[in-house]
Amino acid sequence: MKSSVAKALFNSYTYIEYKKIVSDLLTDGKSTGNEQSEDLLHYSTLNETRLKRLDKTITVPVEVSAKLKALEKEYIWLVIAEGWCGDAAQVLPVLNKMALESDKIDLKIVFRDSNDDLMNQFLTNGARAIPKLLIIDKELGKVCKHWGPRPKGASDLIKNYKEQFGIVDEDAKSQLQLWYLHDKGVSVQNEVVEMMYSIIEFACL
Repeated sequence: MKSSVAKALFNSYTYIEYKKIVSDLLTDGKSTGNEQSEDLLHYSTLNETRLKRLDKTITVPVEVSAKLKALEKEYIWLVIAEGWCGDAAQVLPVLNKMALESDKIDLKIVFRDSNDDLMNQFLTNGARAIPKLLIIDKELGKVCKHWGPRPKGASDLIKNYKEQFGIVDEDAKSQLQLWYLHDKGVSVQNEVVEMMYSIIEFACL
C-alpha cells in the first residue's frame, strides 16, 4: 500500500467520528480545513443540517442492497472530504447507508487539508476537488478505483452552467443542491455499485 494511503487510513475516521469533529468545530465557531472564513463557516453549518436530514431520508433500493450484500471480497471506502464542502455533505450520507448494507465494506473518511500527499494523487482535472472516494481492496492494500467529486448528472449541470455564464456562483450552487434533492442519492449509488462490479469483473491487480 502506498505510504500516503496507509498514512491516511491510520488517521481516518468513521462516519460518526467525522460528523462529531465537524459539529464540535462548529460549536467553537470554526470549520474544518486550513482556511477559516465566514463563508466556509456558513457552508459548514448548512451542511451539518443536510447531513442530519439525509441520514434520515436516504434509502438503499433493494437491487442495490442485493449487489452490496453479494460482495465476496472486503473493501475499504476511503473518502477525502471537508465539512464545508456541499458535495461531500450530499454524498457522504449516501455512501454511509450503502456501506451499512454490507459487512464487506468499511467506510473511512479523511480531511483533505490534512492529507496533501493523498489528495495530490487523485486530482480532478488538476484540481483538489472533493469528495473523492477511493475503493481499496483490503487484502491487496491497493486502490482499485476512485470516484468523485460528483455524480455525472451533477457534474454536467455545473459544466454546462460554467460554459454558459463563465463562473460557478451562488445560483449555480443552488441549482446543484436542487439536483441532489431531486436525485435522492440514486445516481451516487448506481455509479458506485457499477464501479464496484467493474472491479470484480476485471480484477484489481
